[in-house]
Amino acid sequence: MVRRPLPRILSNGTAQLARSRELARTAADNATDVLHPLITVTRGLRRLASAGRHKWAETPKDKRGPLLFLVASVVLVVALVPYGPLLAVITLMAASAWHGRDRTPPPPEGPDESQTQRLQSLYKALVPYFSAAEDPAPLYAHGGEWEKAFLSHEFDDAGRIGQLLIRYPAYFPDGEPGARARIEYLLTAKSGRGREYHFAWDEEGNRLTVTALAPLPTDIAAQRFVTAPGETVLGFTDPGEVQRTLPLTYGEEQRDVPPVVWRTGARSTEPHLLVMGRPGSGTSTLLRSVALQALQHGDVLIVEGGGTGEYACLSGRDGVLAVECGLAGALASLEWAAHETERRLIALNRARQAGHPPPEDCRRPLWILLDRPGSFVHLAAANGQQDPQALLQTPLRHGRAANVTVVVAEHLDSTDAVSEALRQHTHARVVLGPALPDELEAALGAPPHTTPLTQMPPGRGYARMGHGPVLRLQVPATPDPYDDATSDADRQAVLELLPPRSEPVERAVPVEAAVAEG
Repeated sequence: MVRRPLPRILSNGTAQLARSRELARTAADNATDVLHPLITVTRGLRRLASAGRHKWAETPKDKRGPLLFLVASVVLVVALVPYGPLLAVITLMAASAWHGRDRTPPPPEGPDESQTQRLQSLYKALVPYFSAAEDPAPLYAHGGEWEKAFLSHEFDDAGRIGQLLIRYPAYFPDGEPGARARIEYLLTAKSGRGREYHFAWDEEGNRLTVTALAPLPTDIAAQRFVTAPGETVLGFTDPGEVQRTLPLTYGEEQRDVPPVVWRTGARSTEPHLLVMGRPGSGTSTLLRSVALQALQHGDVLIVEGGGTGEYACLSGRDGVLAVECGLAGALASLEWAAHETERRLIALNRARQAGHPPPEDCRRPLWILLDRPGSFVHLAAANGQQDPQALLQTPLRHGRAANVTVVVAEHLDSTDAVSEALRQHTHARVVLGPALPDELEAALGAPPHTTPLTQMPPGRGYARMGHGPVLRLQVPATPDPYDDATSDADRQAVLELLPPRSEPVERAVPVEAAVAEG
């Protein structure tokens, strides 16, 4: 079947909508500037008319006649005086402009008393780190002025620091991770805990920008994402971190949210993924989300080491080769995957030597998903069998050429059970849930530019593609639809994404109907 290209509105519609919004906003601002005098005069006339009606309503009925006579006399005198109507119109316009002016009080210049005390306290806390006894003109000193050190500052509605631009002396060792970590920890404690802060160090200008980040949306449900083949949406991040947005459905409305896209295939630089996190952090949710996206264009093989039945909803579906929970089934499935990778390599090599295009069965992606493979390590050693991770060496080493992708999820407490081959060939990393800074740096290869929280919602964490930056990540809600704790909306969203069953209809078990009735 010939694959139709995406409609043009889906490929570049987001950029066109952004440009259209910007043009409309610019046109509205220009029109407001041009029509500002007319708007002011009209507002003043309306206020004068309202004041006149109010004055007429307050006038007693026995005095309304003399008042009308007085007004008529004034109008007659103005009409008979030379240039009287013109002067009356000018006076009316001037009065309307005066009464129609913007009476909104200007914002106070500078911080208020509580904000000043907060900035002064922060300045005093930074003095021991940004001062030296040999400095003849210290920027930070006890009793110094914080206005020279803090170039700009913003506060949120709660009175806490929202953004702060800090100057620091040139001799501060901003290239040392330890020195940076001490300053970031201090600023996090003094600016208000319970929020994530982004730290942008400018080593050339000796400036540090601290920004309090808004929490990532947690109400994004599983859905079809507008992506090309070979692209997998791991989750969503901050708007300024990526140069792309995806249209997402929030009930009846639609928003554009920046995604974290992982690219696989022959041209991918990170063909395999390693997911780590605490229990309950959402690692299985991420694997389910990846499986539902992979089934659109390829086949999926799932090996679950936890034995909790998290992937029972995928059993017997089109494109799902197997869902194994036992050691024997895991060994058999992974051995077949290794042989399948070798077969694809041989077939592709023969096709290239003969000058033929790649065979159709070699172009369809094969996904190997392993959830907690470390659970099989002790079981395999006790039974004298091979560790299932040893069978992943061929798919990991030659998976990009054979169009085979390996995704592994493991708990942070069991990272020592992850084989060396998995560590070497999984350059795309995701860490979900609360983790220590040392654990994040060891797992991702670089520390995040934000302060990790001690309490995170399920599916929150960090992602890094190869040698790229560390991004905040929120995984779309993809729970087990057969779990009683799953809400009806999330259950229905996942069930709609499941492929049809492979068995005949008369032998298939109507699980969705049973869940709906239960």
